[in-house]
Amino acid sequence: MQPFKVIIVEDVKLELKGTEEIFRSEIPEAEVIATAANESQLWTALRQGVPDLVLLDLGLGGSTTIGVDICRQLRALHPSLKVLIFTGEILNERLWVDALQAGADGIILKTGELLTRNDVRQVMDGRRLVFNEPIMKKIVERFIRSVSAETRRTDAIIDYNIDEYDERFLRHLALGYTKDMIAALRQMPFGVKSLEKRQSELTQRLFGENERNGVNATRLVTRALQLHILDLENLEPDEE
Repeated sequence: MQPFKVIIVEDVKLELKGTEEIFRSEIPEAEVIATAANESQLWTALRQGVPDLVLLDLGLGGSTTIGVDICRQLRALHPSLKVLIFTGEILNERLWVDALQAGADGIILKTGELLTRNDVRQVMDGRRLVFNEPIMKKIVERFIRSVSAETRRTDAIIDYNIDEYDERFLRHLALGYTKDMIAALRQMPFGVKSLEKRQSELTQRLFGENERNGVNATRLVTRALQLHILDLENLEPDEE
């Protein structure tokens, strides 16, 4: 790793001391040219010299959003600057997403293995989305759930012979559309009577012989959700 300059933004003195020690003992290529306990001190330090890396705590002065704002401004003012988040916000997943959308190169949580030489090296080598183990574990868990849900949906579509119009019809019923409204959709080339027939056919396919009496649109949609034909988290209407 080539020598580089870093500014550490951290408002807790004890944690700042520990972070400086990590750089001193494990990452000798880093020159800590300044530290900042708040936004004002950071901008003052930047006027003295722009580093290669800003190690940024998200929570400063009791605020959990100021770090995201700083990250966004740094990305706008200095596009080539690396911004690595080092935060104690270990449960606030929404804040992690906000930081990534603001342009952070990675997020290291102050738990588990903490900040390592490898984390910093990856960022300085230009890698994006650098995370330590606690976040990676959550990402993998979400990935597994997402793939499993998509697999169940694909299997259900095949098992119950659902075509694109069946899916579109069920999805819009779930969104509260009437059959008249669905028939008016640009991508739905069927009249109301055809949709009523389609609803009846879907009822035959999705319900057992002894379950079909009295099945209305609400029960049909509920069944489609139970069978994973519809994904509750991805119910979006088509363009009308």
